[in-house]
Amino acid sequence: MALATDSVNVHGILPDEISALIVQPVARNSAAMEASTVVDTGVHEYRIPIVAADPAAAWVPEGGEITASDAALDELVVEFNKLAGLSIISRELAEDSSPQAQEIVGAGLARDIARKLDSAFFGSTTTNGPDGLLSLTGVQSVDTGGTITNVDPFAEALSKAENVGAEINTFIAHPDTVLALAKLKTGTGLNTPLLGNDPSAPTKRVIQGVPLVSSPAVAAGDIWGIPRDRVHIVLRQDVTLDVDHSVYFTSDRVAVRATMRVGFGFVHEAAIVRIHDAV
Repeated sequence: MALATDSVNVHGILPDEISALIVQPVARNSAAMEASTVVDTGVHEYRIPIVAADPAAAWVPEGGEITASDAALDELVVEFNKLAGLSIISRELAEDSSPQAQEIVGAGLARDIARKLDSAFFGSTTTNGPDGLLSLTGVQSVDTGGTITNVDPFAEALSKAENVGAEINTFIAHPDTVLALAKLKTGTGLNTPLLGNDPSAPTKRVIQGVPLVSSPAVAAGDIWGIPRDRVHIVLRQDVTLDVDHSVYFTSDRVAVRATMRVGFGFVHEAAIVRIHDAV
């Protein structure tokens, strides 16, 4: 049955708290959402305007006519796919309206949805889902040759993005790759780590001044440089939360399902840089 405001014994997961239970925790757990521009919308299709070419300026003599020119405009249409998470809980927990029960239900669903969202974002094509970074043909690449011993690949990635007018705000890598980078030292026989720390968040890592985030959804050895303003994750505002007491009737458990519709918008593919072994 669908959750309603007058439903019995489910006060801990009322619809007016869906954002706190599902959307906000997903955003905290998703590396993709952390690195991207997140947009909420109520439209069927989300359109992102793109300036494909700027209008032209020219030097002109005093009193000379100025030649008119127009910008070349394009747009990216973001379509939505449904992403759903399912959590099975005991009836006792479902009937507990304490804040602890809310957090348990919401956290479980949020983790599941965040994992699936990141998997699609850093993957290629997903059945019934959006295409991810590996499906893009216009991204730039930095070849590591299979080994990273210094920050040169990251400096090159930043430069490649700057050459197309973009700025990388986040590097994202697999946790094993992040660990390998964290073990690098500034020189032979030295114990000073090559990676820096964010003074405002000492547990966060930075490379060349850019935050380094880990995600198991990224292929080992790959590092993505993401410019926040060129990558959009668009959420439809019709997030739903449903509770069913019948499907697990014999074990006296309750199914709690959360669904949201989401789409990816890669506005400027050349602004995204993939650091990896290109062989």
